[in-house]
Amino acid sequence: MADTTIPDKALAVFVDALDKANVKVAERFPGELARRQPVHVVYGGAHLFKADAVKKLGAVALRALEEYAPDASTLAEAIGMDRDLAARIHPRVAEKLTREPIEDFRLDFEDGFGNRPDAEEDGFAQSAAEEVAAGFAAGSLPQGIGIRIKPLSEELKRRSLRTFDLFLTRLLERTGGALPSNFVVMLPKITTPEQVTALASACEAFEYWRDLTKGALKFEIMIETTQSVFAADGTVALPRLIAEGQGRIIAAHFGTYDYTAACSITAAHQHMLHPACDFAKNVMQVALAGTGVWLSDGATNIMPVGPHRAPQGGTLSASQRAENMRVVHRAWKLHADHVRHSLVTGFYQGWDLHPAQFVTRYAAVYAFFLEGLTAASDRLRNFVQKAAQATLVGEVFDDAATGQGLLNYFLRAMNCGAISETEAVEMSGLTVEELRGKSFVKILANRRST
Repeated sequence: MADTTIPDKALAVFVDALDKANVKVAERFPGELARRQPVHVVYGGAHLFKADAVKKLGAVALRALEEYAPDASTLAEAIGMDRDLAARIHPRVAEKLTREPIEDFRLDFEDGFGNRPDAEEDGFAQSAAEEVAAGFAAGSLPQGIGIRIKPLSEELKRRSLRTFDLFLTRLLERTGGALPSNFVVMLPKITTPEQVTALASACEAFEYWRDLTKGALKFEIMIETTQSVFAADGTVALPRLIAEGQGRIIAAHFGTYDYTAACSITAAHQHMLHPACDFAKNVMQVALAGTGVWLSDGATNIMPVGPHRAPQGGTLSASQRAENMRVVHRAWKLHADHVRHSLVTGFYQGWDLHPAQFVTRYAAVYAFFLEGLTAASDRLRNFVQKAAQATLVGEVFDDAATGQGLLNYFLRAMNCGAISETEAVEMSGLTVEELRGKSFVKILANRRST
């Protein structure tokens, strides 16, 4: 046995003192959630939502693909994609728009709804809940759904929480007390941690009075004010906001346009690629890394909609069709560039505001994952075979910390539809069970023991 200098009893004094600190770190930073993160969230006015919204909006998205990118070459030209890559992606996008056009949806009682008389908002809060309940019964809801309430500002706090209560009360009445899977409430325009505390308290109170399991209600926060990035004392605001959520916060969504407006950026320069947005999102990343809180980027507000519509019973001229094509392709290119920027910077979810944006959402996401899949496959295969020994593949050096990241890459690619489960197994060298287990540490442990 090798000699050491520090006696065991002396070493134990400061090593054992780490126990509480290490436990706290493990609690605060549990790592990524095991659940599948949607690649987008679609926003629509709560007053417009219908139980069959997914089917109808998916049909609009599919028509946009058929009209403005009927083949892979046109899609490649529209968004500046390699033709061979587009040939792989085009049928996958069409399949996705047919099978699952929307992954997550928010019924909006804020900007997409506006300020209305109380009686009118009361009515829509209840009727929207009935539509969600009807979709729940019919199995037509997307994998995630929720509502965005108004801010808890002094002016709107009572209105906001009344809508929260009315909607949930009617929803549970119509579903027999069951919440749809992955249901969330979104809190916008946060200016003080006490607003997060208030929503957490409202969730707890509602659960108590409706006999729901404690913690059943989850919510998301929007990062769209300067106060939600930095607190008044100059500290980063996000850890406090998450703490005030009492374990209920599952995601933080960046609000591009309110945030840039708060930073006094003029309307002409308010867009997702502005450096001010990257700064705020970098703070979000650092503050929330490892916490299990999902990050979502904002929206592209230029809609892929042509300026000309055919008159009833008539058709468009050749020049009108050509102009529609140019306008839609320009908007698609902008949206695809924004989506790619989000992905490159580690934001795997974003907002879509129009069904025609679903085309470029999935095209850009699939391109991002497929472009790097071969290299990731080589690294993951080699890494697993070496059983956690550092490896060198080409010019990229992998250590044990990289393994989970490579696994997550395949999981995200598979979950969004960029690759099938069969392709993921074939390319990663892992079994279906290993992929579904989502833990690189467990994969290595099991392989070492066999």
